[in-house]
Amino acid sequence: MTERLALLENDNEGLANLCGPLEQNLRCIETSLDIAIRRRGAIFEINGKAESVETARALLEQLAPAAKAPVQLKDVQLAIVEHRSPRLGAEEDASAFAASTSTPEPVDLRTRRRDLRGRTENQRAYLRAIQAHDISFGIGPAGTGKTFLAVASAVDALERDTVSRLILTRPAVEAGERLGFLPGDLSQKVDPYLRPLYDALYELMGLERVTKLFERQVIEVAPLAYMRGRSLNHAFVILDEAQNTTREQMKMFLTRIGFGSKAVITGDPSQIDLPRGQTSGLVEATEVLADVRGVSFTQFNSQDVVRHPLVARIVDAYAIYEEQGANR
Repeated sequence: MTERLALLENDNEGLANLCGPLEQNLRCIETSLDIAIRRRGAIFEINGKAESVETARALLEQLAPAAKAPVQLKDVQLAIVEHRSPRLGAEEDASAFAASTSTPEPVDLRTRRRDLRGRTENQRAYLRAIQAHDISFGIGPAGTGKTFLAVASAVDALERDTVSRLILTRPAVEAGERLGFLPGDLSQKVDPYLRPLYDALYELMGLERVTKLFERQVIEVAPLAYMRGRSLNHAFVILDEAQNTTREQMKMFLTRIGFGSKAVITGDPSQIDLPRGQTSGLVEATEVLADVRGVSFTQFNSQDVVRHPLVARIVDAYAIYEEQGANR
């Protein structure tokens, strides 16, 4: 299918802002949707499968009004993620329209990031599940926002005074390499494992405020091994990289939850770094707790990846390869 589209006529600066340096924004859309885009002035010619061409058209029309300033590549990638979410078919669309009055509103999070929201339906369901349940699981591949949205929900709870502290933890398991004996005090030893959690906090609250909250022990970051024996009341607790917990560690963590607390457990079962033959606590928990009231599970897939568009293709390629390997 070929479609021609006219945008920003008589606005050369706007066209340059929309297309990006060396037309990198157009190249990103081409790669993500497996289409070809040719441009002559304000006329865009899009070639490819009908569905992909329509998506590209919608993307360009969505981005064009923002071209008064340079359109950043990350904004293009985020727009692609939102348009990549599965669309309703005709029958589903009709039933959804009939039920539109009960459609949940987007979750509003109080963080430093004003543009923060769920970009896909699974992400929006995940945010709603965290608000509605005391224990929530986010399971799926890298880049789907499991950890970042959990930290954002924790920051939101702290800002609204629904909890009095944040506790972030993850198992200290080597990801396939030998790190050896790490020097320094406890904080210096575990920092490399917990860096993604620090990064999310800094982006959502700012370095200065996070530092002050650490000093006041309102925010605590600790390895999972140091959670044993504790009772966590009025806290928002996040267990990250839970695929690397043992069954004993997962049970220990889940039984730490006290009054007025929430827990979010995130992990990717395809990236287990436990010794061969050892059962993942996350995998087991999805079976043991499947029917437990008050516990929610959100399953992410490659369509929810909010990173470079190639990451979604890489996730799919590995999934196919591993499935073929299991069948051989």
